[in-house]
Amino acid sequence: MTGYGRAAAPLGTDTLTVVVSSVNRKTLDLGVKLPTEWEDLESAVTELVRQHATRGRIEVTFEVSGSTDSGAEPDWDDGAVAAVLDRLQALARSRGVAFQADARLLWEIASAQRNEQQLPSSDDARETVLAALGEALRAFAAMRAREGEALLVDFLARIMTLRRHVDGIANRAPLVPAAYRELLMKRLREAGLELRLDDERVLREVAIFADRCDISEELTRFRSHLEQFEALLRGEGEIGRKAEFILQEMGRETNTMGSKANDLGIARHVIEMKNELERIREQVANVE
Repeated sequence: MTGYGRAAAPLGTDTLTVVVSSVNRKTLDLGVKLPTEWEDLESAVTELVRQHATRGRIEVTFEVSGSTDSGAEPDWDDGAVAAVLDRLQALARSRGVAFQADARLLWEIASAQRNEQQLPSSDDARETVLAALGEALRAFAAMRAREGEALLVDFLARIMTLRRHVDGIANRAPLVPAAYRELLMKRLREAGLELRLDDERVLREVAIFADRCDISEELTRFRSHLEQFEALLRGEGEIGRKAEFILQEMGRETNTMGSKANDLGIARHVIEMKNELERIREQVANVE
């Protein structure tokens, strides 16, 4: 499921910004971007993220920015800037290259030196880092929950559609043996064989066909799976993998009904059911 969360927290005179974002993926693929000084916090960050998500390509980014106060004095070190300039001049002289410093070069050196932030140690920053991450994850989870609510509405509508098709199949199934019997008698007459409807051979053939095309068990199992699926959607906790298994079972029962029924009317319902199940399966692949 897609999601986005952002949080900011003061970190000394700087500001720590945490961004959590995700795109759909069947498994959890987590990427964490921490400043080098805080790399030993990655395991704690990963553990906290896993408490909120089990699927998706999730990116967690930590950025530290300086104060944006326009009245603040530039925080670069004049001596450090001069030292870099002297080294560049010495390097140019040793290579026989003409060197002329200008305002642009001074600004670039000063900016580069200023951006070399002195971050607090991971131990000192740990509480702030994890607290900001927790806030971002709560916003992230709230967005995913809203998407989940929209998906639930869509799933329930498709469940109703599946129930209508199942009812259509259940209403049609008892008529299939009688239709086969009429077709059989028609073919016998066309072949010049006059047999009565109560002829033992006709009755036996129709009985064999009726037994072969009986889908009452498949209908019962499909309805049971459908009830389980709806209960799962309305329940709490992770549903993704269990939902995929139930959908797989419903697909198996649908295929069996289509192959056993041997009826055009039932086949139309089966095709529509397969379409609905595939649409649900595509969405469920992204749900936790």
